[in-house]
Amino acid sequence: MSFTPTEVDFLRAHASDIATSLAQRCLTKENSVADAEFFRQQYGEFGRAVMELATARTKSSGKLPADWLVCNESAQQATPLLVADIRAERIHAVMQDALIHDVTCSIGTEGAAIRSYGMDYLGSDIDFSRLKMAKYNQEIVEKRVAIEQLGWCGIVASDALKPGVADAAGVVIADPARRSGGRRIAKPEDLIPPLSSVISAYRYPELAIKCAPGLDFSSWDGLVSVVSLNGGVKEACLYTPGLGLGVRREAVIIRDGAAENNVIDNTHPDDVEVSPPGRFIIDPDGAIVRAGLVRHYANREALWMLDERIAYLTGDKIPAGASGFEYIETVSLKKLKSVLRSYDCGSVEILVRGLDIDPDVLRKKLKLTGSTKLAVVLTRIGSAGVALVCKARQWA
Repeated sequence: MSFTPTEVDFLRAHASDIATSLAQRCLTKENSVADAEFFRQQYGEFGRAVMELATARTKSSGKLPADWLVCNESAQQATPLLVADIRAERIHAVMQDALIHDVTCSIGTEGAAIRSYGMDYLGSDIDFSRLKMAKYNQEIVEKRVAIEQLGWCGIVASDALKPGVADAAGVVIADPARRSGGRRIAKPEDLIPPLSSVISAYRYPELAIKCAPGLDFSSWDGLVSVVSLNGGVKEACLYTPGLGLGVRREAVIIRDGAAENNVIDNTHPDDVEVSPPGRFIIDPDGAIVRAGLVRHYANREALWMLDERIAYLTGDKIPAGASGFEYIETVSLKKLKSVLRSYDCGSVEILVRGLDIDPDVLRKKLKLTGSTKLAVVLTRIGSAGVALVCKARQWA
C-alpha cells in the first residue's frame, strides 16, 4: 500500500518528529507489531503511514538517502542512485544542454542524478502522492548541494503517454512499472505502460527506457545497457541510437560505488578459445551474461570458455573486481557425493548453468558432514553433465 496525498503532507510536515521516533525503535521484523502500535499511539490515524515509511526506508537502505520520503512500493521499484548516476553521466556526455524529462518520475531518483550534472530536469507522474514525495526529496537534494551547482527542477502531473511538455525535451527517461500485484512482469507489452506505447508516444526526443533485464531486446536498434550493482543485476536501459553512439550492447558493473574500468561493450573483440579448465573457474557478472557479452569479456580478460554454449569461463587468474573458484577436478554427477566426502567437505556453494538441477535439493541429498568449505560448478560440457569441484569462492 502507498500513501495518500494527505498522508504525504503529514509526513512532510512532521519529518523532524518522525525521524526522532524512528531512531527510538528497533524496526526489525520481530518488533513490527510493537512498532506499529507505538506509531499508532504517537500519530493516531497517521500511524500506519509512519510505519510504512519506516519499513520502506529499511528496504531502501543503501539504495536511497535515508531521509527521503518513500513508500514500500516505490522503495521496491526505485532505481538506486548509483545506477541513476550512470545514466545521468551518459546523457550528460551527449546532451548536456538539453532538458531531461522523466515521464514516470515516481519519488525523483533520476532527478537527483540528472540535476547533479547541472542538467535541467522535469519530472512528471500521474500519481499525486509520488509527485509530492518527489518534490520533497528534491528539496532535500537542494539543501545538500549548492543550488547554483544543480540544474533547474520542475515537478508536474502528467500522463506518460500524453507527451505535452515532453515535446520540448531533448531526452525522455521512462520507467514502465515492472511489477503488478507484487509479481514481476515478464513481457514488454505487459509493462505499465507497455513498452511499445512508450516508444510510439515519443518520436522526437532521444529515449532512455528502463526495463527488466530478462526481457528480449533483440529487435531494439539502439543501445541496451545492462547494469549490475554489487553483484545484483538491476536493470536494462534501452537508449535510442543518438545516446548509444554506435554501441549496441553494454554491461556496466558497479561495485563499492565505482564503475570505472568495469564497462564492457560489443565493440570489444569476441574471439575466444574453448579449452579444458585452467586454474580458476569464473562465473561472469550477471550484467555481462544478460547483455550477451561473455565472449567479449573473456577476450578482454584473457579467459577461455569451457563450452561455447555455456557462460562459465576459465583462466589462470581472476579478473580484477571479480570472484572465482580455484579448480580441483572434474567428476561425473554420480560421483559428486563421494568425491566431496573424500575432501572432508562440510558446506558447499553450488552453481548451476545448463542443467536442470535445484541447488537446494541437491545440497540436502549430499548430506555433507565434514569441515571444509568447497564449491561445485554444475554445467554441461559437450553432451555430458559434469561437476567441477573447486575451492571456496575467492576475490581478486
